Amino acid sequence: MASPHHSIKTASRLTGLSAHVIRIWEKRYGVVAPDRTDTNRRLYSDAEIERLTLLRLATAAGHSIGNIAKLPLRRLKALVPRANGSTSGEKATKRTASLPQEFQDSCLAAVERFDPGMFEEVLDRAVVTLGHQGLLRQVIAPLAQTIGERWRNGVLTAAHEHFLTASLKVFLGHLSGKFHVATNAPRLIIATPVGQFHELGAVLVKDAAAQIGWRTIYLGPNLPAAEIAGAALQNQALAVALSIVYPADDSDLAQELINLRRFLPPATKILIGGRAASGYSKTLLRIGALVTDDIDLFCDQLDYLRRSTKVKLN
Repeated sequence: MASPHHSIKTASRLTGLSAHVIRIWEKRYGVVAPDRTDTNRRLYSDAEIERLTLLRLATAAGHSIGNIAKLPLRRLKALVPRANGSTSGEKATKRTASLPQEFQDSCLAAVERFDPGMFEEVLDRAVVTLGHQGLLRQVIAPLAQTIGERWRNGVLTAAHEHFLTASLKVFLGHLSGKFHVATNAPRLIIATPVGQFHELGAVLVKDAAAQIGWRTIYLGPNLPAAEIAGAALQNQALAVALSIVYPADDSDLAQELINLRRFLPPATKILIGGRAASGYSKTLLRIGALVTDDIDLFCDQLDYLRRSTKVKLN
């Protein structure tokens, strides 16, 4: 077998499966067993990419993943219809793959019109069709990126981004309220540091962490390091997650991040994300922060942190 070298993000692109589906199929059915890096990131071989692709095509053709998960490769290939070059299963797959983009486009139109009714209606349809994880990863996360880019390019205004943030806080808050979180679940403090007023990334992080079983405590935007650390200490938080979106060259922010590390216990991890995080890379390296560039990697880091902490406690 070739050496594994594909990240889960690349595997998702190559197979046509969402990263969430790949994780679920691994955990529930053991369809593949990727190697991992020292930081616990999955690495997929070419053979595993082929297997996942065949499983996607076979399930699109009507086969249950539970029934075919353990089949050898040759039998999986036999299940995938190939008549006429384009099968009904493949057409169904293409249709399913196009739905997230349709939802994104409809949400974008609602934001451009400042139409909360339309926005909520589209999200309702999306969560029913894709599930909560699919909604977050396939619709909301790319939508947030698109709107952020259009704001930076002057196509949309700050009001549009604020409308999106406010609407998502209400919608996701309602959905997350239905999650059952264990009383002994690890606690995660979420905020944006001083000078960081864009909180959309932090809102998405809160929802993603809650979905994978963390007890999230959301503090909001523009908070001093001492306030964030105080909340973490009071709640015995396992980690602090910060979103850094704009600007990428705040001369005071580096010191705030250093102060936060100094105020927190050494065992409390700091996770940093956001499109401007790379502007503070030297400081993030200095404070030992875990840096992520998307929701999937963020969840991977939380999973690894949770598992490694349990091992230490045992």
